Amino acid sequence: MVLLTGGALFSVAVAVAVFLLLVDLMHRRQRWAARYPPGPVALPGLGNLLQVDLHNIPYSFYKFRCRFGDVFSLQLAWNPVVVVNGLAAVREVLVDHSEDTADRPPIPISKQLGFSPRSQGVVMVTYGPTWREQRRFSVSTLRNFGLGKKSLEQWVTEEASCLCASFATQDGRPFSPNALLNRAVCNVIASLIYARRFEYDDPLLGRILDLLEKTLNESLELIPQVLNAFPVLLRIPGAAGKALPLQKAFLALIDELVTEHRETLDLSQPPRDLTDAFLGEVEKAKGNLKSSFNDENLRLVVADLFTAGTVTTSTTLAWALLLMILHPDVQRRVQQEIDEVIGQGRRPEMGDQARMPFTNAVIHEVQRFADILPINLPHMTCRDTEVQGFLIPKGTGLILNLSSVLKDETVWEKPFHFYPEHFLDAEGRFVKHEAFMPFSAGPRTCLGEPLARMELFLFFTCLLQHFSFSVPEGQPRPSDYGVFAFLNVPSLYQLCAVSR
Repeated sequence: MVLLTGGALFSVAVAVAVFLLLVDLMHRRQRWAARYPPGPVALPGLGNLLQVDLHNIPYSFYKFRCRFGDVFSLQLAWNPVVVVNGLAAVREVLVDHSEDTADRPPIPISKQLGFSPRSQGVVMVTYGPTWREQRRFSVSTLRNFGLGKKSLEQWVTEEASCLCASFATQDGRPFSPNALLNRAVCNVIASLIYARRFEYDDPLLGRILDLLEKTLNESLELIPQVLNAFPVLLRIPGAAGKALPLQKAFLALIDELVTEHRETLDLSQPPRDLTDAFLGEVEKAKGNLKSSFNDENLRLVVADLFTAGTVTTSTTLAWALLLMILHPDVQRRVQQEIDEVIGQGRRPEMGDQARMPFTNAVIHEVQRFADILPINLPHMTCRDTEVQGFLIPKGTGLILNLSSVLKDETVWEKPFHFYPEHFLDAEGRFVKHEAFMPFSAGPRTCLGEPLARMELFLFFTCLLQHFSFSVPEGQPRPSDYGVFAFLNVPSLYQLCAVSR
């Protein structure tokens, strides 16, 4: 064994430090390029990681925007990132340069979940043939099973009736609506993916929703963030096994559901749902190494659709009910419009929406004010791109701050207040703004947007048709400030639902 002297140890330490400094300088070389966006000074190795509050990222970006403008740069460890704010800049990225900015940055720890070049789901997949194939399949298959059609509308309406029946069992007592909203919305996406409905007390449904909620927060925890920032640590024995245990558990549950489905599959019959349709494509693609239809990708596509199709809509509905108890005057105006257009004798229909401008404005204002996805899913430049006069090199991560658009002070009259009149003209007719983009924009816009819009209108109108909502007597007025946990969720609250 060779023992190093003190001088030798010092020389090795200096050599390692110089090496790490050179690596760090290599990764931040983009900051020296002409017209690269300005940003805060980055620390060696860590970059700006310590300057970003992972528990309140929107506020961190707000402070940086005040210092550096609508387009600024960050160095997250060795990863260069440009954050884009405001309607003009965000629209320039998502719409004007949509083909140049539609890629996704690599996520090193995603390999621990089964992602591979040909199997990346439908949300975080790299922009290219695999994304196009899976996007086209998902959109067309969801349409085949009723998206945008009367058949799915009837399914959602039936589920809304079940939700109202569960609300009625509370008999006017204080309760939190979140669990029931989650179950109702999850049943809608389950109908499309698995052609089945869960009873609200089904333990399997409880497991699905529990894991869904926990996995969203897990990606913001310290270990995944460190492993993503320093992927070399994934080579340490045991390190990878500690990454994303809850997401692994959720994918294992998806595997159980797919296995159960496969056992009853009959390829000679028309597909019952999206899972059947995907399994049929897997059979057709056998031997085609270029196809993205394989068993590994099935679990990821199903997981993506389950997540995107459940938590965003149920969270928006939770915000809607919170805002109704905080603004009883708005609630009364919605109920008046429901009584005039629909009445109490029939269920709401999508055809009613065009004759209900105030209710439509309220739903849109809930989405704008709630701002449930303040930081859009990350993008990456496919080639050198100019945005607002700044040059962003190919391979740079892009963060689109949707919150800065939904609450842009140059666009909205009262950006930080709940104000349905944002979506009404002087004659009370519904108007939609260019700055309303809760589903993002461009080729990466949310593929479930039509389903979400249907659910929000039918669930919301059905609930307000049957109940009046209020703050429970003796309880303090809930806050309308959200809690950032990947999604912007309302603070825990209770309400009373009294039959009308």
